[in-house]
Amino acid sequence: MAESLIELQKWMHTALLDPQAVPEAGSTDRLVPNPRLSAQDALAIYQRSYSLRIAACMREQFPALCHALGDELFNDFVAEYVREAPPESYTLYDLGRRFTDYLEANRPDRDEELREGWIDFIVDLARFERSVFATFDCPGAEGMELAQRDTPDRQLKAQPSLSVGQYRFPVAKYYHQVREKLSPSPPDPITSYIAIVRKDYQTTTLQINLNQFVFLNAVCAGSSIERALEVVGTHASVTTDQAKATWARMDDVRMAWVDAGFFVVRER
Repeated sequence: MAESLIELQKWMHTALLDPQAVPEAGSTDRLVPNPRLSAQDALAIYQRSYSLRIAACMREQFPALCHALGDELFNDFVAEYVREAPPESYTLYDLGRRFTDYLEANRPDRDEELREGWIDFIVDLARFERSVFATFDCPGAEGMELAQRDTPDRQLKAQPSLSVGQYRFPVAKYYHQVREKLSPSPPDPITSYIAIVRKDYQTTTLQINLNQFVFLNAVCAGSSIERALEVVGTHASVTTDQAKATWARMDDVRMAWVDAGFFVVRER
């Protein structure tokens, strides 16, 4: 009985993702050779092309991680990742969405009480790069009214592309050094807090401190400036009035965040 189109598509999908899982007989039964290429040789061209395209796409999404691991090891990770978590979308833009979770779930020290710092760095770097990549194409402030320096606090809210992250290593510094064509060594573990935002189709990363991370995380979750300051006060074990007083003295930080496009104006 002839295979259905769906069955043939599933076979081809498996052949591209895991060439070792497809015996040569399967190729000769389904593919037509030509005078220069056997069915298996013709399939191999598509298999190599697919693998190279996937690897190239992932290098574009994770350039610093590729630098840290080296091309060969990075490509090996990508090949295993695609076999375990094959693409679900019609676009390769979504290819790296589950890569950080894959790296964390498959880390060789996952069952050990003491985790290796090098692997923590790799996982954090992948998570940071995915955030930067996703920010470029996520919903943003385009078409919205960006806040100005004189916009009152009560009218400020986080713009859609703003996000904050906490990392165990200075991954943003390492990432930018790689993007600048430098050759940085793996950094020592230092907790870092990073804000990522897009304005006018340009993505920016900014180093922030712990209290600023707590504040912006609350704002990103929908809190007003006043409520976010209450959250900071609770976290820092100070009164809300003290947190508000500190915020009032942070004109330079507020202006920098406004200029970077952190906030839009709340609908009146």
